[in-house]
Amino acid sequence: MKDLFGKAIFDFQTNNAPEDIITETSISEEDEMSVAYLFRSYPEMPAIEQKALQLAKGKILDVGSGAGSHALSLQNERHLDVTAIDISPKAIETCLLRGIEKAEVKNILDYEGEKFDTILLLMNGTGIFGKLKNCNEYLAKLKSLLNPEGQILIDSSDIIYMFDEDEDGGKWIPSDNDYYGELEFTISYKGEKEESFDWLYLDYNTLQNAAIANGLKCELISEGSHYDYLAKLSI
Repeated sequence: MKDLFGKAIFDFQTNNAPEDIITETSISEEDEMSVAYLFRSYPEMPAIEQKALQLAKGKILDVGSGAGSHALSLQNERHLDVTAIDISPKAIETCLLRGIEKAEVKNILDYEGEKFDTILLLMNGTGIFGKLKNCNEYLAKLKSLLNPEGQILIDSSDIIYMFDEDEDGGKWIPSDNDYYGELEFTISYKGEKEESFDWLYLDYNTLQNAAIANGLKCELISEGSHYDYLAKLSI
């Protein structure tokens, strides 16, 4: 892994001539993403993310923290106990430079020890599951890290809208995948290209079914303006 996402974040933090990140998926063309967006303050966040931060309480684990904007807001504005984790070393280095007190390079599946009152997975939190078949492994792990009254706040989008319709209103979905929300994601930065990785968008009903199968209650908290939603999972 070249850690291009982390490099972009670190370049922005250290004023090292940051450029836009180029993203591409198996069902969409190249798109430019401003690295500055990853450094947004609470007022600049989408309503779904603001709602998640409002609901966050107690001891918090921010999974896939990126540049650490969610963790920073909770730590500095609400004075909560937050641990930020990400698989990107450069992203975590940036979190520490930004003043996040607890940040470490870690895959959630390898995380051990502490339990939490709130686990956050934001900016399409289901993405890290990769494939539909991995949902049980990830949800079981997340559940094992929750305190008895704890909550998992996770967002995603139903991307069925991205597929063409036939005359009867049915959708043309490629048969390569087990589920239409399974994508291959590619990131390019400063002329370098990361190896493609699996990324999962989950519609709410599918997330709810997976949660129930793993002994979790699933509640729809809010819906965004573009097929996105925030869900709360609890034991």
